[in-house]
Amino acid sequence: MYFDETQLNDNVLDALYDMRFDQCTPIQEKCIPPILEGRDLLGVAQTGTGKTAAYLLPILSKLDDGGYPHDAINCVIMSPTRELAQQIDQAMQGFGYYLNGVSSVAVYGGNDGNRYDQELKSFQMGADVVIATPGRLISHISLGSADLSKVSFFVLDEADRMLDMGFSEDIKMIASKLPATCQTIMFSATMPEKIEELAKSLLKNPVEVKIAVSKPAEKIKQSAYVCYETQKIGIVKDLFRKGDLNRVIIFSGKKQKVKAINRTLQQMKINSGEMHSDLEQAERDEILYKFKTGQIDVLVATDIVARGIDIDDIAMVINFDVPHDPEDYVHRIGRTARAQRDGIAITFVSEDEISSFKQIEKFLGRVVDKNELPEGLGETPDYNAPRSRGRGGKGRDEKRPRNNSKTNGSHGDNNKRRYNRKKNGVKEQNNNETSATETPQTTNAQETVAETTTPDGTQPTTQKKRRRKPNRKPANAEGGNNQQAENEAKESNANNNKGDNAKRRNERAARDGEQAKQNNEQPNRNGGQTKRNNQQRRQRKDNASRRSTQNRKQDRKENGKSTTAKSTPNVPAIKQPTTLTTILKKPLNWLKSLGKKKN
Repeated sequence: MYFDETQLNDNVLDALYDMRFDQCTPIQEKCIPPILEGRDLLGVAQTGTGKTAAYLLPILSKLDDGGYPHDAINCVIMSPTRELAQQIDQAMQGFGYYLNGVSSVAVYGGNDGNRYDQELKSFQMGADVVIATPGRLISHISLGSADLSKVSFFVLDEADRMLDMGFSEDIKMIASKLPATCQTIMFSATMPEKIEELAKSLLKNPVEVKIAVSKPAEKIKQSAYVCYETQKIGIVKDLFRKGDLNRVIIFSGKKQKVKAINRTLQQMKINSGEMHSDLEQAERDEILYKFKTGQIDVLVATDIVARGIDIDDIAMVINFDVPHDPEDYVHRIGRTARAQRDGIAITFVSEDEISSFKQIEKFLGRVVDKNELPEGLGETPDYNAPRSRGRGGKGRDEKRPRNNSKTNGSHGDNNKRRYNRKKNGVKEQNNNETSATETPQTTNAQETVAETTTPDGTQPTTQKKRRRKPNRKPANAEGGNNQQAENEAKESNANNNKGDNAKRRNERAARDGEQAKQNNEQPNRNGGQTKRNNQQRRQRKDNASRRSTQNRKQDRKENGKSTTAKSTPNVPAIKQPTTLTTILKKPLNWLKSLGKKKN
């Protein structure tokens, strides 16, 4: 279908003729007639099919025909990014070259105060077409500088992208300021459920136009390199060494990678530039202008350039990493093979991105060709190898029984076992110090219980006990009463050994001495021998401590005497009288007599 066969205005047709646009694309052929009729429209088509001209041409034709207010905003076009808003404004200037009295302004953030003043003047003078990003337009609405009560056309370009960026509430807020008679046009590259819900809330009995939903152009030759992350830079170097690549876009999802790739290309003496959100708006405009005009051969960018940027002569698109969504993959590679040209799309698939790329292949309904790595880069990961679901893999599952055992109460059992292990270690150390031979534990337990308990089995009340830790039940109940008696006897014996009173120590020594005599008559029993050895060791320590304290006292006395005998004070304790003081202390008669003798 030719543009002459449509009902477009003659001034618009003259501009198309000068731009050498003769035939309509499929999306333009199906969208221009219903928009001219004034109906709402929902258009779904892949990028690079001419969606911008599909809604701009009929809107400009109707505005040029007249019947709309001159001092009001007549059309609002929403764009997800600043770059797309600038591109729509440039297309507006070309299509409306022969139109008189139809003005437009692009409204977006990231500019200085002068740009903001120009936007205010455009609103006051009544710009016919306003191309804006959602955030900037809402700021003008909140300040009262933008009046949308007389808008006749409301266009949402790249609606799915705007919803992905979180502009859903902003779009609904702007739509609430529009009159009920406004004609709404929505274009999207994909058709998810959220787009359908938004269309139902904004469009009134719309005409739906769907052409090749979310499928790349057929002239794009798609291929992939399955590699490790560290091999990607080497593949980029090899691609640029093999051929003279002039019009290339390299996409990456992270700004740090964009900067690193651009540095690598510049080190290879390749005329490249980078574009990401860290740049100011003026810098982004300059980089994009240089790339469009051919001053830069390679553009390394994030997904800022992935949507709606119309550059016809892109020869190759390289995905340095796999996009998160299949729709983003379609938009990235849609920068090439535009306007019936051929293009190449290459994707680097690392080991962690294989599952994501398989989802893209499933979405496309075809298997993308896999290229072999250049020589010298090493081996590649197995594309068809089974992958573990989680990052931790098997290791995460092995830790789960341990976590479950804690919840079942084994944490307390672990503390018990740890306490018993320490306790047993102290017992073994004491037993190694006392003797090499010992009788079974039950015999010692019976003797100690007999000493520290009354006949009825209760503890005596005359002795004061201090316990470091409370009694704990044994983890193993097979020991029965013998194990419990053994623990009580050992705790009482340990507490008795810690007495600080000398009288109790002497009484205990006498009692142990009597017991030692009985133990000499029964040499097979080692319990009393152990106590006797402990008592002798304590007595030796006490005697040594007494001797050491007495020696220290005696040494201090001797040192005191020696120091007092040897030391000679430099300054006398009593001030020595001088001759003058002795004379002054003499009575007055002595002084008079002294003078008489002299005479």
